[in-house]
Amino acid sequence: MSLINTEVKPFQATAYHNGQFVEISEADMQGKWSVVFFYPADFTFVCPTELGDLADHYAEFQKMGVEIYSVSTDTHFTHKAWHDSSDEIGKIQYLMVGDPTWTLAKNFEVLIEEEGLADRGTFVIDPDGKIQIIEINAGGIGRDAQELLRKVKAAQYVYTHPGEVCPAKWKEGHATLAPSIDLIGKI
Repeated sequence: MSLINTEVKPFQATAYHNGQFVEISEADMQGKWSVVFFYPADFTFVCPTELGDLADHYAEFQKMGVEIYSVSTDTHFTHKAWHDSSDEIGKIQYLMVGDPTWTLAKNFEVLIEEEGLADRGTFVIDPDGKIQIIEINAGGIGRDAQELLRKVKAAQYVYTHPGEVCPAKWKEGHATLAPSIDLIGKI
């Protein structure tokens, strides 16, 4: 069964955020757009490139009212150590969520149980707490923050414009479609 349009399941976790450890739950995602960005592990190879890319675009996400939650099965203590020891990770201002109990990885169905790690899963959650976008990449394939920004903009557009949809390669300001019987066979 797909997680699309399902509500985020209840959870409690500790995150490292701006020099502090903070407690978070699914309630923190209510009323705003959220991106939950799973990655396999701290102190690895592809992961810092992805997290650094997100950090470079974080201000753009914030302008759109989107909070980023990066999540791995490491602890919040490990997140702090990585943040303190890596220039690339040190620029992160979004939440770095620890999931050592695998609760989030199981809730979002990205747990690689035999390894105790999470797949590269990206989840965009609307202000109602419902999952609107899911992307899962194999471990060796990094993600692109600019493409994620485009997808979030499309999700936000569709959310605020019922009856319209965004076609392939849609970008902000481009034409959308209003599905109707008149469009069948004309696209």
